[in-house]
Amino acid sequence: MLTLLVTGGAGFIGGNFVHYILETTDARVVNLDLLTYAGNLDTLADLKGNPRHVFVQGDIADPALVARLLAEYEVDAVVNFAAESHVDRSIDGPAQFVQTNVVGTFNLLDCARAHWAKRSGAAKDAFRFLHVSTDEVYGSLGPTGLFAESTPYAPNSPYSASKAASDHLVRAWFHTYGLPVLTTNCSNNYGPYQFPEKLIPLMILKAQRGEPLPIYGDGGNVRDWLYVIDHCRAILRVLEAGRPGEVYNVGGNSEKTNLEVVDTLCALLDERLPDSPYRPHTGLKSFVKDRPGHDRRYAIDAGKLKRELGWEPAETFESGMRRTVDWYLDHPDWCRRVTDGSYLGERLGAAG
Repeated sequence: MLTLLVTGGAGFIGGNFVHYILETTDARVVNLDLLTYAGNLDTLADLKGNPRHVFVQGDIADPALVARLLAEYEVDAVVNFAAESHVDRSIDGPAQFVQTNVVGTFNLLDCARAHWAKRSGAAKDAFRFLHVSTDEVYGSLGPTGLFAESTPYAPNSPYSASKAASDHLVRAWFHTYGLPVLTTNCSNNYGPYQFPEKLIPLMILKAQRGEPLPIYGDGGNVRDWLYVIDHCRAILRVLEAGRPGEVYNVGGNSEKTNLEVVDTLCALLDERLPDSPYRPHTGLKSFVKDRPGHDRRYAIDAGKLKRELGWEPAETFESGMRRTVDWYLDHPDWCRRVTDGSYLGERLGAAG
């Protein structure tokens, strides 16, 4: 039985990946998460009692803990989702982003290298360290063009700078020590279990309450939207067949402005909530001062992943958004519990 150490597995993408792995493979998952504001055991509630899921609350920057887990469970692969990930929070408090995303990744790499060195034969050859990163490390695109794996790094926020640093550490551990690493850089994810400080779940919850829907600047910032389960499929495919040392970009082929995203959500909510007193929900839109250093456009070229590993997204933007709206409307208890007071939908990242 393959054993994965999944870090950040109580968060948004990590939690979806843990569910996906347990549903589609016979692998065992050792799930390490510190349970900060964005990591929540409610995301894993249906896994209670599953013999192939072991949850451990702890810090990826704790070398003794990470080394113990790798040895005790004879881990075959590390999949690193653990990260501080919200740009606005990185503007307000960058130190934690450096600690988790840089120092934490360093510790995982160093512990994984020691663990890998002790293995032999086929077990050593099969070991992998997969680092999940973001397209934000590439900076901002103009009105045309796509981010490729060869695009130079040009991070513009404390968040993206910390992720860029961690990507470089992963690359260095491959070229210096030979650790069999893989890196994926993904576009904006959306779907179930996303903490409602990010655009899509925040807009869904605010619209249901009849609150203003804050849109940065003119709403023209463009992102490539990737349904989270498609991302999970891509990560598993890279883990299975990716070439050590390589980077694979993962995108949804769904470029949309923030304004288009909000309008799509409003239309779906109008449809799903015909008796809402706030229909049409587009009347709740409110334009606010843009955030500092807001990258104008991201767009991913996922051609390498398709050519080499046969992956492409299964969901369109329309089908993925419909699934997402349905999930949040059908899970009000989850939404209520994860927003129990630590985050109330207030503006973050205004930088004064």
